[in-house]
Amino acid sequence: MSAVPQGLDATHAPDTQSWVESANAPGTDFPIQNLPFGRFRHNELEPWQIGVAIGDRVLDLHATGLIDHNDMHRLMAAPVAQRRALRLAIWEGLREGSALQKVWADALLRQTEVELGLPCEVGDYTDFYTGIHHATTVGKLFRPDNPLLPNYKWVPIGYHGRASSIGASGQQFHRPMGQTLKPGATVPDFGPSARIDYELELGVWVGMGNALGAPVSIADAEEHVFGLTLLNDWSARDVQAWEYQPLGPFLAKNFATTVSPWLVTMEALAPFRAPFVRDAADPQPLPYLDGEANRAQGALDVQLEVWLQTPAMRAAGDAGVRLSQSNMRDAYWTLAQLVAHHTVNGCNLRAGDLLGTGTLSGPAPEQGGSLLELTQGGKQPITLPNGEVRTFLQDGDTIILRGACEAAGARRIGFGDCRGTLLAVR
Repeated sequence: MSAVPQGLDATHAPDTQSWVESANAPGTDFPIQNLPFGRFRHNELEPWQIGVAIGDRVLDLHATGLIDHNDMHRLMAAPVAQRRALRLAIWEGLREGSALQKVWADALLRQTEVELGLPCEVGDYTDFYTGIHHATTVGKLFRPDNPLLPNYKWVPIGYHGRASSIGASGQQFHRPMGQTLKPGATVPDFGPSARIDYELELGVWVGMGNALGAPVSIADAEEHVFGLTLLNDWSARDVQAWEYQPLGPFLAKNFATTVSPWLVTMEALAPFRAPFVRDAADPQPLPYLDGEANRAQGALDVQLEVWLQTPAMRAAGDAGVRLSQSNMRDAYWTLAQLVAHHTVNGCNLRAGDLLGTGTLSGPAPEQGGSLLELTQGGKQPITLPNGEVRTFLQDGDTIILRGACEAAGARRIGFGDCRGTLLAVR
């Protein structure tokens, strides 16, 4: 199997307008150049249906006649050529002047009038650690002279997480309980975590799977990625500090993970490719993690933001405050490298599997993708514009992740919000 070129086509033309007026607004996340996939329903008694975001609307894909099912796994598992053909057909039907406007008008619903859920049911979840700036900053808190462990620059580090607690934007969860070891103590306490944190990540959703025992080469790896969402890997830092050795994260991570509901496809991301360049002083990737296409355009230019809305802000009608900004381009490993590494031992990925990138922080201190970084482990509290102070999250706090792609000669596209709220301990 040969690698699929990551080229542009008619669907990326920046001047294309849609007959859905809201899709033409300058600030929309969902212009006709995006066309992300997700699932919606009118109420909890109805089955999930496949939709495509266009402006402030949802296009019921089954109602258009373009698909004869509402099985997202089946759609995601299709070969790349079929996915591109479907994208082109949707684009043709939604563009200004389309003969399908009258036919498809009844298939459009307001996003505010439906429930948006997980893009698909998650089979397995793996969280990686691709953010070298996050890894370095956190490492310095515990190992000032040797922040990165010797294997970090050689192997994409990851762990297998819990799929059952992954929820869509709007997820609310209770402050978790667990064991913690207070400074100077020799016996752990049990009780509510006092150090709940967020982690700014992207979710990588597997489309076409691979057979057990059949590794995916780096040249073919992106054929197996359907698209990306935002992902918040909530963390109980005090629980994590006590439990993570010797086998890594467990209860500190599995109580909640939040993703945005719209899957931005790899096809939509084509205009925002960037070269993948490893510092000459660093170890170069081993052959199975290296390839010409990956070097030429393996990185993605995705701008990311974290926002905090406290209960006091919400009561005052304040949308919140931006805590940090970063970019996916700073990740130490590419999507293709993650897939190639995940399968090199014969592990089989399946449609709907989710891979987290790990926390995507920038090189500057103010670009930390977690409170652990921004507050230096709680030692430097953050004073918010309204006078409130935070080291870690308090009950009622809402974190909103946002992401967008912009490039010369391309229409801006976005991911929609990834919103989650911490509730008091149950």
